[in-house]
Amino acid sequence: MSLGVRDILNKPRLLPGTSACPGCPENIALKSISMALGENAVFIVVAGCSSIIQGMGPKSTYNYPVLNIAFAAGPAAAAGMAKAFKMRNKNIKPVVWAGDGGTADIGFASLSGAAERNDNILYICVDNEAYMNTGGHRSGSTPFGAKTASTPGGKKENKKDLPLIMMAHHIPYVATASVGYLHDLMEKVKKARSIEGFTYIQVLTPDPYGWMFDPSKTAEVGKLAVQTCYWPLIEYENGKLTISQESMHCLDRRTRKPIDEFLKIQGRYKGVSPEIVKGLEEYIDRMWERIKSIYEGKVIL
Repeated sequence: MSLGVRDILNKPRLLPGTSACPGCPENIALKSISMALGENAVFIVVAGCSSIIQGMGPKSTYNYPVLNIAFAAGPAAAAGMAKAFKMRNKNIKPVVWAGDGGTADIGFASLSGAAERNDNILYICVDNEAYMNTGGHRSGSTPFGAKTASTPGGKKENKKDLPLIMMAHHIPYVATASVGYLHDLMEKVKKARSIEGFTYIQVLTPDPYGWMFDPSKTAEVGKLAVQTCYWPLIEYENGKLTISQESMHCLDRRTRKPIDEFLKIQGRYKGVSPEIVKGLEEYIDRMWERIKSIYEGKVIL
């Protein structure tokens, strides 16, 4: 069911006064997600920015029951909670909230294990494409050519394709979203929560600090990522892939906005060579060829 005006205007659970940086995309994402989840939820927050910006205990600006936990333990803790809630006949789907470092790298083993077991949890990866809380060094989710604290000359490898990896686990639901399109994000969260079993959403959360752009432009950067087809908005439900309306133009290379529009607003790509730009364009082409093959049923995962 699509979200209506009443859903969108629901008071978000996130309280004012977090210690987040100006323009923080995680605040934007959590505020929207809380409107989709409502009151009946618990969060397992994997170590990262969100462990800090919620404030000091015993109170939290997140206004939800929160378990803060180590990088590699989030899905395992959530799986235990899910079984406990089921034993007590409580209709609560634990929500794991983790960054890309805690998802693509340090926490991947427990993520994969929970997915393989099809534990009844919702896993949300807030992907700011680096370890922002510890200095902004590269992660497995950092894109090709991006300058970080540990790749000052630009990263040499492409971004790890986590959504496709999760699809290959044959879980009931995988989706991508962006803080530039909050209605799309909220609808996907609401759907993921209603599905029994392991559900996964990866949200692009452009970070003004690490990406080096004006904090007032967080949503704009999130939109440009989608419009230039760098970031696809897709859903994979029970073996069928659908493409969100905002990304349908990406199926045809001729209707994509030039990647330069996305890169020029970010300091992490300042002064990059034409070869880097070409490499990113080739990455986008290959990614959309894979998506198109799955979308048209030519590839079955």
